[in-house]
Amino acid sequence: MKCWPDDRCLIALAMTTLITISRNVYPVDSANILGVFLSPSPSHLIVHMSVMKALAEQGHDITVVSGLKPKVNHPKIKNIIIDPTEENQRKMNEEMSGFGTKKTNLLLTFLKFLTADNVMFTMQFDALKHERFQPIYNNKYDLVIMGYFMNNFQFIVPAKLNCPMILTWTGQPMEMINSLVGTPHEVSYVPSIFTPHKSGEVMSLSSRLFNFVSSVLFRLFTNIMELSMEGNYRKLVADQTGLRTFSEMKKNVSLIFVNSHFSEGPIRPLVPGMVEIGGIQIKEKPDPLPKRLNDFLNNSKSNGAILFSLGSNMKSSNIQPATVEIIYKVLSSLKQNVIFKWEDLKNTPGNASNILYEKWLPQDDILAHPNLKLFITHAGKGGMAEAIYHGVPMIAMPIFAEQPTNAAKIVSSGYGLEVDILNLKEDTFKNSILEVLNNPIYRDNVQKFSKLYRDRPLSARENVIYWVEYVLRHHGAVHMQSPLVHMNFVQNNSLDVILIILIALFVIWKLLKLVFKGIVMLIGMAIRKLKSKIKSKNE
Repeated sequence: MKCWPDDRCLIALAMTTLITISRNVYPVDSANILGVFLSPSPSHLIVHMSVMKALAEQGHDITVVSGLKPKVNHPKIKNIIIDPTEENQRKMNEEMSGFGTKKTNLLLTFLKFLTADNVMFTMQFDALKHERFQPIYNNKYDLVIMGYFMNNFQFIVPAKLNCPMILTWTGQPMEMINSLVGTPHEVSYVPSIFTPHKSGEVMSLSSRLFNFVSSVLFRLFTNIMELSMEGNYRKLVADQTGLRTFSEMKKNVSLIFVNSHFSEGPIRPLVPGMVEIGGIQIKEKPDPLPKRLNDFLNNSKSNGAILFSLGSNMKSSNIQPATVEIIYKVLSSLKQNVIFKWEDLKNTPGNASNILYEKWLPQDDILAHPNLKLFITHAGKGGMAEAIYHGVPMIAMPIFAEQPTNAAKIVSSGYGLEVDILNLKEDTFKNSILEVLNNPIYRDNVQKFSKLYRDRPLSARENVIYWVEYVLRHHGAVHMQSPLVHMNFVQNNSLDVILIILIALFVIWKLLKLVFKGIVMLIGMAIRKLKSKIKSKNE
């Protein structure tokens, strides 16, 4: 933990001391914790396993069920891998290959989840019915930690095990998870994940209008998804009696870890049940690099090195051949060395001496190397956070999901530039690289923000350990729940109160109208009487 010569260092030291004391005063025995991470996304699993590794290092016994083989190895972690069926894997590959040929965004990605045969749902749902998963229910667990990815039917696991649950989400807070712990969704000043923004910036009228409409549509989407999730939950319950309903389990979430930090923006209200652990996958001290990578980077001292990676979900074979040719031509013409993530090492784009191809990369450790000067990325949340943490400027090549929004954030914050991978031009790509490499403003901006991102009273790892053990100590965290969890749409938006006020105003208006009418009538009668008297006197 880095200290500055002011009160912040003392505050951080005091917070750490208090947590250490609390662990001694309220000790937690080694707990038996189950992790369920069935999303087929490798980048999601990296975040989830970083949480579990922190708990294993704390001495807890961890069992992890996943659809992919985790990269984390620890003697306290037992892995159960449920491989997808050949049919599901084929569909998944087809879905991912489509992203390399057509433009998409987060909204279009979410709309795919409304299809009945969505492979992301099917893979996770089938895993819960797999024969390897069933012995889980014969064990006793103190806590279930589940990776959230629009898979609420997984609530059946803590329902059957009758234990508290915590969710981990790989992105920033959004409507789907806000409702689970009662975090208010303020559309007037908190941009949604669909709305590009600059941290601290007040949205214009057009931005607020777009934000409102997109939030309403996304809430509608969430409600439709909930119906599907509830149906799947009931299928998993089958004939078993005594289990809590889907609605009851939705209100049984003790805590949600979100992989974001307030410094990234937007500034938003958070309830105690939503805890920020942005950058949990980033090591405080990088691991030693494999010799081949280490030598390659060390030999890049004079001109520096570039890391090119489009993430763990996008395979090189999914990129159009013409685009690959342009990428190779530009990268091979640079004086910098380039580490190129490429899965098929037997069929590489070329054999340029300045390019090192690797099937898998320890991305965080590479970005921490002092000779790394530029990161060419798909603008995924994890890689973006790692680059920010290590102060490395970026070229964003977004493909799908939230990546276009992240890329816009990179550009608006001055951390780098964006190029369109589906319409890639050689001169545009090369000029963008040279601009970011040669103009110090990008590195200065990202390194300045890196100091903000790192400046915390507790690290992400310490936050995870404290709050998980807090939930274990109290056998859940119902006392932390926001009342919003138990309120419906009408109550949440005070529509009933507004209706009562409108009715009261209407009644008051009617009464005042009657009173006014009565007064007018009385005055009229008085005037008529007065006129009558005057007339009588005159006669």
